Amino acid sequence: MPVKRLFPIALVVGAAVALSACATFQRGPVGNAAVPQPSKAVDLNRYAGLWYELGRYENGFERDCEGVTARYTVRDDGIVEILNTCRRDSVTGPSKSSSGKAKVVEGSENAKLKVSFFGPFYVGDYWVLDRADDYSWSIVGEPSGRYLWLLTRTAQPSDETRETIMNRARDLGYDLSLIRATQH
Repeated sequence: MPVKRLFPIALVVGAAVALSACATFQRGPVGNAAVPQPSKAVDLNRYAGLWYELGRYENGFERDCEGVTARYTVRDDGIVEILNTCRRDSVTGPSKSSSGKAKVVEGSENAKLKVSFFGPFYVGDYWVLDRADDYSWSIVGEPSGRYLWLLTRTAQPSDETRETIMNRARDLGYDLSLIRATQH
């Protein structure tokens, strides 16, 4: 077969393989069939800094992660840089990090971001659904209801803070039985 005819076939096969690989990313169950819109505007400069993951809906890219943190930095051009870090298998396990960038969704009062950890090829939604007035905790989700992150500014928040976050997540429609607590 001439090379000219092989190239389109190889291109189609390559695209099919890439799409099937994307489809194999683990997707958890829908824990909220009616994800609400974010409830408060977000001041990105106050949101910036280090967050500790209190709990999450399990997902493939955080499998076996403990000691999870996220650091947000707002650049002068408005882009938010993200550095996610976790420890594999235990709080003392080897560290793994991934960096990404986020852009604010226009008209969202900074509560919705488009985030990419894999260059321009995959962009995900990041919605700050609710937060404490003092930015001491945050509930983050996205429209499908498959992903949820409960974040705090301290690795070991008070029982009162934990209860507040869990109650608020329930009020937002999330199935609390799907939350996986993160060890720190």
